[in-house]
Amino acid sequence: MAERLVKSNKIRIGDISISYYIKKGKATASKTIIFLHGFPFNKNMWREQLDALPDDVTGVAVDIRGHGNSTAGHGYFSIDVFAKDLRVLLDKLEIDQAILCGISMGGYIALRAYELFPEKIVGLVLCDTHSKADSNAAKQKRFDSIQAVLNHGRRPFAIGFVENVFAPQTLEGKPETVELIKRSIRRNSISTICATLLALASRTDTSESLYQITVPVLLLRGAQDKITAKQDMQDMADAIPSNNFVEIEHAGHLPNLDDPIQFNRLLLAFVEEL
Repeated sequence: MAERLVKSNKIRIGDISISYYIKKGKATASKTIIFLHGFPFNKNMWREQLDALPDDVTGVAVDIRGHGNSTAGHGYFSIDVFAKDLRVLLDKLEIDQAILCGISMGGYIALRAYELFPEKIVGLVLCDTHSKADSNAAKQKRFDSIQAVLNHGRRPFAIGFVENVFAPQTLEGKPETVELIKRSIRRNSISTICATLLALASRTDTSESLYQITVPVLLLRGAQDKITAKQDMQDMADAIPSNNFVEIEHAGHLPNLDDPIQFNRLLLAFVEEL
């Protein structure tokens, strides 16, 4: 059989052009998984996951509105807007049902998507994310970040961000992975970074709907994550009826990049069981 390649595509959705990678499964592929990146990254963070997918799974990694090669459109971002973009994308790509795999902001989008169109979702992989809205202190921290980006630009923001998201051994031993994320951050416009920070600060709390989730859920967290508290993920595990919560030992906020072998093993076992 010919090698299955990861292809880069663009598609028009309302006021924007969405860029995505797609790795098509065999014609008889029975499952589709959609990868949703964190802030302020892009679809490139999912390459190792796309490469690892078995033949019977189609993988799609999306650039969220304004990130990567997707255009910003009207420029007024919210988690709600990102989730509704995803709904239109599923229709445009003729995907009846999918597994959503979201990390950090991607997890917020996946949870809101489940509230809006649960009939389209057959499984959730929620990584280093949670269901709670920002506290006042967290909101203020995002507002301070906006001021810092406006005053000092993207470079110091990217450097500070990278130090927070990776496990120490990745920072020391995987310079190409660190550079991938730095590049991803610097590719975003200042307006996209600021608009997304406002979207994160204004997101709704999805905790009440966790009890209504009827599909299987895999919760993954890097044990060395400095951004998403273990208790916030444990609270999701306590609320979601059917879930498995696993910590990845030598990983931080981006376990799919810190330890792709272990992450892929857990992800593919979950997808296979669905």
